[in-house]
Amino acid sequence: MNHMTKFKGCLLGLMACSVAVTTWGAPPNMKMTTDIAASIIVPASVETSIGTLEYFDGVPTPATVNSVFDYVDRSRAVEVFINMMPAVSMHQLRQGQRDLGATASNQILIWEELMDSKSLVLTGNNTSLYTWGFLDLEKDGPTVIELPANVLGILDDGYMRYLADMGAAGPDRGKGGKYLVLPPGYAGDVPDGYFVVKSPTYTVWNMMRGYTKGGVAQATAAIKEKLKVYPLAKKDAPPAMEFINMSGRPGYNTVPPTDFGFYEALNTLVQEEPIEWLDPELRGQIAAIGIVKGKPFAPDARMKKILNDAANIGNAYARANTVFPRDPGQRIYGPDSEWVMAFADKQTDFLTDGIRRMDSRLWMHYNAIAVTPAMALTRPGAGSDYAIAGLDSDHKALDGSKSYKLHLPPNVPVKDNWSVTIYDTQTRCMLQTDQQYAGINSLGEGLKKNADGSIDIFFAPEAPEGMENNWIQSIPEKSWFIILRAYGPLQPWIDKTWRPSEIELVK
Repeated sequence: MNHMTKFKGCLLGLMACSVAVTTWGAPPNMKMTTDIAASIIVPASVETSIGTLEYFDGVPTPATVNSVFDYVDRSRAVEVFINMMPAVSMHQLRQGQRDLGATASNQILIWEELMDSKSLVLTGNNTSLYTWGFLDLEKDGPTVIELPANVLGILDDGYMRYLADMGAAGPDRGKGGKYLVLPPGYAGDVPDGYFVVKSPTYTVWNMMRGYTKGGVAQATAAIKEKLKVYPLAKKDAPPAMEFINMSGRPGYNTVPPTDFGFYEALNTLVQEEPIEWLDPELRGQIAAIGIVKGKPFAPDARMKKILNDAANIGNAYARANTVFPRDPGQRIYGPDSEWVMAFADKQTDFLTDGIRRMDSRLWMHYNAIAVTPAMALTRPGAGSDYAIAGLDSDHKALDGSKSYKLHLPPNVPVKDNWSVTIYDTQTRCMLQTDQQYAGINSLGEGLKKNADGSIDIFFAPEAPEGMENNWIQSIPEKSWFIILRAYGPLQPWIDKTWRPSEIELVK
């Protein structure tokens, strides 16, 4: 007989002897009686949002025990969903690569003809030459990345926490160089001649973007010729690189699950990483729902039902927080505008005065991937910046069966280029339409400008007559959102003296 069964038996017996007692007032006047504040006395029943909670002189009834245990388990599971979204998103990025059979650090995905909507990647774009792979520091130990010149690279750990920049924003200043990534707790010798990066997780995402001003083919060739990734132990005979072209290739899914599978993915991650990769509070929260390193994750029917429910609630919260961001620091032009930024107040560590900005972090990791300060710089001409809009000027959901217009005033303030990309609200990936590339960018040809040099971009199922090159296709019965990217944003972008229009319904 378990403790709960014993408890229920004793309590039921006690209640059977006390059926006439329904409320409790002040205790009887005994020799040691003192005044007791009403605030610490629980009545026989209390009405709450989870139902009526009942007690025998402060002792919860079995029904109340079940209610509050279910509630707390569900609450913890929802918090795990919110807190661990960055990690599960990173895990799914790696799992997507594993599903392709690419499990070694020298196996690199590259979009040789740029990324298209067949790749299910959170808010990827069709302007950058994406290249990435994963380091497995548990298997390989210290690992070397020989980086080519003229790339912009990022190293994020298994929780999608920023580790280091490489390339233009990194210590090599775009000239290329050798990076050495060390595993958790590494205490061995560190040779000279490397830019050294320490990781708290065995998983490290090695992500790069190639510059395409000289052409995509040229950028691709440079990366394939120069990029090398190998264990330090094999530096004298590194394995040959294997590049996998992902352009136009279906079947690559990196979107984290939002059902019970979320917790299964988290368990896989917990089992693969050292226990110290999370602090004790988060480990305790995760352990409370049954995910513990070194132990099987086998929830019973009750707990599995709770976890499914929690995933549905967490997913709903993430979507609500996406459309109506709760962190006011994400609003670029104030509360009346629908333009938002991914990193509230451009804080890529999601911290203000030592306080974690939970909703901003959730927004970012539910909708996007990669964390680096270079994605939120305020130095003119450096890095990149992003403006996201998912509702029209009347604060209504964007309807794929209708026509809309975005107006870009003259002289979009960028040193390099700009782009507008359309996304599916279900997947947060590029919208899959008849167009090969789900967007428009300033590097393309044929964009029609207005007499003052401004540009109008149209979103509709069919192109407006004469505006085919300024048109991004939408799909009836589907919603969508866009990201306006600025590569090398200049001062008018940064100080907001240049501002795009809201998305206007064309009536």
